[in-house]
Amino acid sequence: MLPPGKGQLYWHVLFRDSPEVRSTVAAAHERLNGLPGLDLVPHEWLHLTTLIAGLTDEISDAQVDTMLVKARELLAQVPPITVTLGRVFYHPEAITLEARPGDALLPMLNAVETATRMATGRDGVLSHAPWTPHVTVAYSKAAQPAAPIIAALGRTVPDCVVTIGSINLVVQDGPEYAWDWRPVAEVPFGGPCLS
Repeated sequence: MLPPGKGQLYWHVLFRDSPEVRSTVAAAHERLNGLPGLDLVPHEWLHLTTLIAGLTDEISDAQVDTMLVKARELLAQVPPITVTLGRVFYHPEAITLEARPGDALLPMLNAVETATRMATGRDGVLSHAPWTPHVTVAYSKAAQPAAPIIAALGRTVPDCVVTIGSINLVVQDGPEYAWDWRPVAEVPFGGPCLS
């Protein structure tokens, strides 16, 4: 967790403009509403974390520009990708919806990893290894028993099919739950849709 004033550059798929994802997450939030110790993700910042590019004070504006140019070149070869959200994952730090098939999203991950490496000379960092694509519904703010949360939300929500056609480079200042986020650029995919 970063302190206030310290930022990181993330490659995120943002779902703020996806009514399907917003509706699915709203239904999950309704079931979780009132449970203590949870920070529900605002609809504006519903996201699928792909890669942490690095600390903002270690990546220059010129490197950001290069990273975006390379990402645009590489993602122009990647068609939009259709995934399904529905299976709930519980983690001590978060409640998430798995994006499946996860392997379908590897061309997106590979493209932003390559763009980050070419621009900065360093590999980006996965937030969790192995990478399991997911959309976070809520973060846990306190240690608590999982049973009441699982009883409220269950192991699945109704399937939500969504097509991902772009990824965003986002600056996150301070800790994630502070929601001090600023999109830098959106990079579209190219080609016909794949599922």
